[in-house]
Amino acid sequence: MQLENKVAVITGGARGIGAGIACSLAAEGAKVALLDVDGAEAAATAAALGNGAMSLTADVSEEAAVREATEQVVARFGGLDIFVNNAGGGRPDRPATGGGIGNPFTRITQAGWDELVTTNLRPTFAGAKAAIPHLQRRGGGSIVNIASVAALMPMVATPAYGAAKAGVVSLTRSLALELAPDGIRVNVICPGLLWTRAWAMLAAMMKMNSPHYDGLEPRDIFLDQVKRSIPLGAEQTPEDVGRLTAFLCGDGARNITGQAISVDGGMTLRAAG
Repeated sequence: MQLENKVAVITGGARGIGAGIACSLAAEGAKVALLDVDGAEAAATAAALGNGAMSLTADVSEEAAVREATEQVVARFGGLDIFVNNAGGGRPDRPATGGGIGNPFTRITQAGWDELVTTNLRPTFAGAKAAIPHLQRRGGGSIVNIASVAALMPMVATPAYGAAKAGVVSLTRSLALELAPDGIRVNVICPGLLWTRAWAMLAAMMKMNSPHYDGLEPRDIFLDQVKRSIPLGAEQTPEDVGRLTAFLCGDGARNITGQAISVDGGMTLRAAG
């Protein structure tokens, strides 16, 4: 197992991509800690993982909260080797602004813009700030940030989300260069189309805004987008992202840093063409 006895923190680890990443890292022997605003769901996911996995309730868009939670993980496991900044997407615990995801730029409100930046860029800032001192004390390690193909290609329905995720890609590259002398590698994964709560929200907005989707459920709208957009013809899964994360955190990726890697079934190839 390539990550045996490594200590890993995954933000937004209660479900979806975060849970898929946690499962992959645990399967490779890592001691896993899940940070999530949904403490009950995170605890259930940690219990299912076994191997002493722990969970903590934390709003990882708040620097103090993620720092305190990370210190608790270090106190429990004795150090930190891997930090995965996964938290993002849509936040059902916050009031809907009606002006963010699912809207072209001309209909985005300031509140909607701020909501998506707070949810999708600030957690990467806060998580990296919390992780770096512990990784430095360990003599190196790996930070993996989760962005989106929306960071790499134009999407009229998600300009604020895409801008926030593009910020994650840019921050990844800056951190990789700054932290290389400390033996800390920093990479970013850009997933394609996965069925998540954020996609359910977006599909609902698409149904409201286009007669093309009359009579379709959000899941059917999502699968229609997969058919239209993905050359390989299949949606991406949390496990796809989890397996790549495990590789990037292992010795096989010891010379990989500052890279943005798409897991998208070829979606961005069409945009490039």
